[in-house]
Amino acid sequence: MTELDINFVRAQFPAFSQPALQGQAFFENAGGSYTCAQVIDRLHRFYTERKVQPYGFFPASRAGGEEMDEAQSRLAALMNVETDELSFGPSTSQNTYVLAQAFAAMLSPGDAIIVTDQDHEANTGVWRRLADRGIEVREWHVDPELGQLSTAALAQLLDGPVKLVCFPHCSNIVGQENPVAEIVAMAHAAGAVTCVDGVSMAPHGLPDIAALGTDIYLFSSYKTYGPHQGVMIVRRALADRLPNQGHFFNAGARTKRFTPAGPDHAQIAAAAGMADYIDALYSHHYGAHSHNGDSKAHDAAHRGRSVCALQRAYEDKTLAPLLDWLRGRNDLRILGNDHIATATGRVPTVAIHTNRPAAAIATDLAAHGVMAGAGDFYAVRTIGALGCDPEAGVLRLSFVHYTSADEVQQLIKGLDATL
Repeated sequence: MTELDINFVRAQFPAFSQPALQGQAFFENAGGSYTCAQVIDRLHRFYTERKVQPYGFFPASRAGGEEMDEAQSRLAALMNVETDELSFGPSTSQNTYVLAQAFAAMLSPGDAIIVTDQDHEANTGVWRRLADRGIEVREWHVDPELGQLSTAALAQLLDGPVKLVCFPHCSNIVGQENPVAEIVAMAHAAGAVTCVDGVSMAPHGLPDIAALGTDIYLFSSYKTYGPHQGVMIVRRALADRLPNQGHFFNAGARTKRFTPAGPDHAQIAAAAGMADYIDALYSHHYGAHSHNGDSKAHDAAHRGRSVCALQRAYEDKTLAPLLDWLRGRNDLRILGNDHIATATGRVPTVAIHTNRPAAAIATDLAAHGVMAGAGDFYAVRTIGALGCDPEAGVLRLSFVHYTSADEVQQLIKGLDATL
């Protein structure tokens, strides 16, 4: 199998050549990733050459609109959905809020929805508020020891008038990938639709939405090497059922029905740089054609899956030494299942709990050139369900495919000195 060229990857990110960041190992990627050069270049070009109202009648305006359309169509193709099934919003939290308003207008008192306590608050709080409108809210609880969601437990919740199941592709605390396709199939068999929060999963490779089968998928482009936008995918069958949340004259446009806020033209256009980056990785590792010289290289979804596989394989390899070292300690707890050996695995987002305040550890790590996060990370319910104090928080160590093996060793040395 082709291995990820870490030197090529890091060359795509200007942060690694900045003097102020030399010697600093970045382990708070789950809060926001570095931005690739392709996105920065497009953002700069838009602001300097195309900062006018797009979709107009003069060249700069037409170029701006075309670049916005390019971002939408190329990202949709990489994730194997139709162009009009993808839209941009200010953030994932905002996108989820708007969707909840749409469902509130479609659901009836007595209908039921399922939420989890493994989610970031963005994909649980807005849905829970529907209880004020007479909607029954059922909670799918995590295992208090391992933090996992059991499909057997879900089966017990799917009886009766369940209309919607909301859950994360991956927890931003537990770090385990949930079996999305299996969960979606269960929900669909019960007559429900699904909303998947992919914010903590998409940085590790853009998903094949068609393969997952979910009706809604949400993630944040600022965590996937791009600008600060929320990316929302709503499949056509559901989009056409949900009531319009935008201006009345945009009701017939799927990409505008759930984005009542005005679009950030420059950031949407810059998001095309995310597709540039993925295609650059594919071209570097596989050439202009696939290994067999067939037409697969010309299929965007194939390129997306191939790059995702490269990222995941590298991350698995780089994560292993950190997990091994943490398992050898008797003074900390790794939240989640740190011995996953199934096809559904762990991403390199590792939260640990110790007797020391998490913020104090993160502060001490900074002295060792390690940038880590501490707190509840908007996963208050998850941390509480695992028996930790949300106010004290946890230490979170998160990285992605541009993190080097040397940086992981720097983290381990910093932890050893700090703990």
